[in-house]
Amino acid sequence: MRSRYKLYKDAELAELMIQHDTYAFEELYDRHWGVLYSFARKLLKDDDEAKDVIQDIFTKLYERLGTLQIETSIFSYLYQTVRNSVLDIAKHQKVRIEFIDTFKDFYTRGEFLTDNQVRENELARLIEQEIENLPHKMRAIFEMSRKQYLTHKQIAQASGVSEGTVKKQLHYAINKLRSRLSSLFFLQLMSAILWINRMF
Repeated sequence: MRSRYKLYKDAELAELMIQHDTYAFEELYDRHWGVLYSFARKLLKDDDEAKDVIQDIFTKLYERLGTLQIETSIFSYLYQTVRNSVLDIAKHQKVRIEFIDTFKDFYTRGEFLTDNQVRENELARLIEQEIENLPHKMRAIFEMSRKQYLTHKQIAQASGVSEGTVKKQLHYAINKLRSRLSSLFFLQLMSAILWINRMF
């Protein structure tokens, strides 16, 4: 029975889907999943995230069987839905990256870009805590660079390591802090969104 659905055009399948026909939904899923995934993957450059986007869209589509109103072709509808989802993800990622980069500026320039003293003190305390959690050698190199403003060469001489090792340790330290601060502050992101927007 399912095989005959392969002969239907998209418009016919969409009409059947509106009538809560699950076979029509399954055929549309099989027919368009690959193209939509490739589109999402090209924009997001992440396999898992692209799969999640497409899966979420089809799940919501299935939940709306029998009530969905589509004024354009089903493919155009799905394509536009994928595009909007990807743009929404990109917007959130941009805000999140800017949020993290603000903390990087704190150590790079010795500045903290906020007019809220209470939030400033709390965020600074959390950042200091995360620095303390770095491996001992990595923390020492990071602090010599960001707090004592020593050059890579000076740090290498003081630590008894090569300049290449100093650069690698700083790179790893910043990545660790970015990752950790991203998790710590993600829940605070919504409350801080207006503050971030004032800076950019």
